[in-house]
Amino acid sequence: MNHREQLRDVRRWVVKIGSALLTNNGRGLDAIAIAAWADQIAALRASGAQVVLVSSGAVAEGMVRLGLSARPDSIHELQACAAVGQMGLVQVWESLFARHGLRTAQVLLTHEDLSDRRRYLNARSTLRTLLEFGVIPVVNENDTVVTDEIRFGDNDTLGALVTNLVDAEALMILTDQKGMFERDPRVDPDAPLISQAFASDESLVAKATGSSASGLGRGGMATKIRAARLAARSGAKTVIVGGRYENVVTRVAAGEDIGTLLLPDTGPMVARKQWIAGHLQMRGTLVLDDGAVRVLREGGKSLLPVGVREVRGDFSRGEVVSCVDAEGREVARGLANYGAEEARRIAGARTPQIAERLGYVDDAEMIHRDNLVVL
Repeated sequence: MNHREQLRDVRRWVVKIGSALLTNNGRGLDAIAIAAWADQIAALRASGAQVVLVSSGAVAEGMVRLGLSARPDSIHELQACAAVGQMGLVQVWESLFARHGLRTAQVLLTHEDLSDRRRYLNARSTLRTLLEFGVIPVVNENDTVVTDEIRFGDNDTLGALVTNLVDAEALMILTDQKGMFERDPRVDPDAPLISQAFASDESLVAKATGSSASGLGRGGMATKIRAARLAARSGAKTVIVGGRYENVVTRVAAGEDIGTLLLPDTGPMVARKQWIAGHLQMRGTLVLDDGAVRVLREGGKSLLPVGVREVRGDFSRGEVVSCVDAEGREVARGLANYGAEEARRIAGARTPQIAERLGYVDDAEMIHRDNLVVL
C-alpha cells in the first residue's frame, strides 16, 4: 500500500480552510463554497472518521459586517473584526452541519493555551472528548484577545498544533493553489506540481511560492511547509491541496493523487515532547558549544552546564528554552532545570563545580534528556 492509499485508513483528520477560500472575494463568507465543504466533511464523518475543523474567516467576515474595505493594521480594530465576524462564521458552520444531523462546538485557542502545560492538557482533553461525542470542533485562533506577541501567526500553524494536540493521523490544508509547485506557478505557469515529499526536505522552503494572493490571510506556502513539519512531530501526514477541487475533502481521504502529500520521516514523539517542540515563543536561549551540539544530535543525552557558552533572556525553572549553536541555528528545545540567573552562574561548569558556584545542586543537568527535544 502506498502513502496515498494509506490515507483511506485515517480515522482522525484535522481539516484547515483558509480565508482566501472561505471569503467571497472580500465580500464576506462564501456560503455556497462553505456548504460544499460541510457536505464533504459530513461524508467523511459518515465513513467513520473523526474530524476537527480549523476555520479562518472571522476577521474577513467582520470586515464586511463593519463596512471595512481593507484589512486594518491596528490590533484593536482586528480584534473588533474578529469578535463581530466570529459570530457569523460559527453560525454558518453550525447551520450547515446541522443539515446532516451533526453537532458542532466552537473552540477558540491562543498560544498561551498551548504553552502552559495544564491548559494544554485541558484543551487536549476537551477536544478529544468532543470527538468521542461525535461532535465536530470548529477551531480558530482567539483573535479577539490575542496580541502580536503571543499569536500563532497563521491558522496553518494552529492546524498543525491541533493535529499534535488530538493525535490526528493526517492534516489537510485547503488552500487557494492546487498544491505546492517546484516553482511559483504565478510566475511560471508550466511549473510541475510536487505530488509527494518529506516534510523535512530542506529544498521545500526554497520552492515555497510566497504569501497568499488574497490579502486576507496571514499564511503562505512557507507557513504550510512549517505546519507540515510541526504535524510530522506526532507522525501525521499533511496534504496541501486546492480547496476548489470538486469534492476535494473526500477525494483526498480516498487516496486520490491530488495536491501535495508531505510525509513524516520519523516516528511520532511522545506527547510531552510534542508539547515542548510545539512552543512558538521561547522564554530564553542557551548558546551551546560544538561539543554539546554534537552530543545532543547524536541523541539520548542530557544537556549539561559545561556545554553552555551563553545564557540569554529571562526564564524560570521549568520554562521552555531554545538551544542554539554558535551560529544561532536552533538545535533543540527543553525545560530548564535552572532559572536564567542560576544558569548564567553555572554556564560552562563541570558537574562538581555547580555546588561551588551556587552553594547547592538542584540537578546535574541543565536540561534532562526526558525534557529535551532535538529539532
